[in-house]
Amino acid sequence: MAPDIIKPADRTFQDMPEPIQHSSRYLPHFKGCIGAIDGVHIPVIIPDEEQHPYYNRKGIITTNCMCACDFDMKFTFACVGWERSAHDMRIFLNCLNNESDNFPKAPAGKYYLVDSGYPMRKGFLAPYKGERYHIPEFQPYEVLHRPEERYNYLHSSLRSVIERTFGVWKNKWKILRNMPGKSESSKTSKYTGGTSGHSERGHYDAEAHAISILDEPEMKQVRDNITASICADHN
Repeated sequence: MAPDIIKPADRTFQDMPEPIQHSSRYLPHFKGCIGAIDGVHIPVIIPDEEQHPYYNRKGIITTNCMCACDFDMKFTFACVGWERSAHDMRIFLNCLNNESDNFPKAPAGKYYLVDSGYPMRKGFLAPYKGERYHIPEFQPYEVLHRPEERYNYLHSSLRSVIERTFGVWKNKWKILRNMPGKSESSKTSKYTGGTSGHSERGHYDAEAHAISILDEPEMKQVRDNITASICADHN
């Protein structure tokens, strides 16, 4: 299904997305943005002997999926089937390096928005680590003085399209929220240990710092240029 349905309407990404094109909030700062990427954990049913790496902290068996969407809230890429314990960055790098996954890479001058769980490689723009990022962390009508926070706020607001797309998807297919299977007690009794997880979204910790080592100078410069543009717009 993926090659025929889950793909960009235009793989050249020539047209600027309308939500950016018609918004003084995002234009011209994010004029190169073509979509957003994130991971999501979905309950699954798999054979008993293969379940261990799929358990999450609540004892539920899930698969880690990496998806991309456009600003029409349509999925343009989906990589499914990874165990829950697989780190977002591992899945991300595999998708980029495995040509058979047919990931729609951003052309020159374009990029996807990603969170701090992903490195800033060419075509992928992340927030500043060590700064507030999630919209609920900001107060309504708060005046932001730090340039990095101004950038993070707009980045988070624009990147939220992937979270809304996941929400619509799960509401459309409600089985994704509650996959039938073994009882909760039987699942948790078989698994008591922790799993390797990823850093909390938007927050700086040792894991996020390790990821930032892979950030490419070219994308750091893109981020700094956007930040300068946002600040100039506020002055």
